[in-house]
Amino acid sequence: MTCDFSLAHYRDLLRAAKTGGYRWAGFDRAPEEGDLILRHDVDLSLDAALAVAEVETEEGAWSTWFLMTRSVFYNLASSEGEQAIERLRALGHRVAHHAVYPHVDLDDRFDRTVAWHNPDPEFMTAPIDGAVNVMQAPFFDPEHYRSDSNQRWRHGCPHDDLAAARFTWLQLLTHPEIWAFDGATMRETMESMLDAERAARLEHLRNDRIDLT
Repeated sequence: MTCDFSLAHYRDLLRAAKTGGYRWAGFDRAPEEGDLILRHDVDLSLDAALAVAEVETEEGAWSTWFLMTRSVFYNLASSEGEQAIERLRALGHRVAHHAVYPHVDLDDRFDRTVAWHNPDPEFMTAPIDGAVNVMQAPFFDPEHYRSDSNQRWRHGCPHDDLAAARFTWLQLLTHPEIWAFDGATMRETMESMLDAERAARLEHLRNDRIDLT
C-alpha cells in the first residue's frame, strides 16, 4: 500500500479505522475510548470537500466539516456554498465553523463548534463563549491528535496505527484539497487545484452569459 494523499488512500484510512474497531464521533461529548473524531478544515475548495464527504458516506463514516465565512477562495452565501452545506448535511455529516481570528461568525448554518484557521498559540486553545473549541481539552491533546497539514504527517501516516487500534481515541484532521487533487507535493497539489478552479470559473462565466468566443 502506498500512503499517498489521494481519495483511494483516504478510503484506506477509513477502512483501517473500521478494522481497528473505531466508531465515528464528533464534538458533542467528551471523547471516549474507541472514538475516531474525523475533522476537516475546508480552507480552499468546496468541491474537494464534497468529493471527500462522498467517500466517507460510501464507507459508512461521518465527520465534522469546518467551513469558512471569511474565505477568499469560496463563498458560503453563493448558490454553490448553500448547495455544499445542504449536501454535507444530506450525507449525514455535521457542519461547523472554521473561524478567522478574532471573528466568530456562528449562525444557524453551523453547529456550535469552532476550529480556528491557522491558529497562533496565544488563542489556539482559548475558550470560545457559547461554542466548543476543538483544540481545547477534552478534545485535544498531542497523543490523540494527527493532522495532514501542508501534505505532511508529523508522526507518519496513521493507517497502520488505526488498523492496529494503537490509539485509545483520536481526533484526525484532514484538509480535503490535499486528498481530492493530484500532486506528490503541496505545490503540485495546489497547481492541480488551480487548474480545476480555472475550468470551473470558465463554466461560471458561460453561465453568466459571458461571450467567450
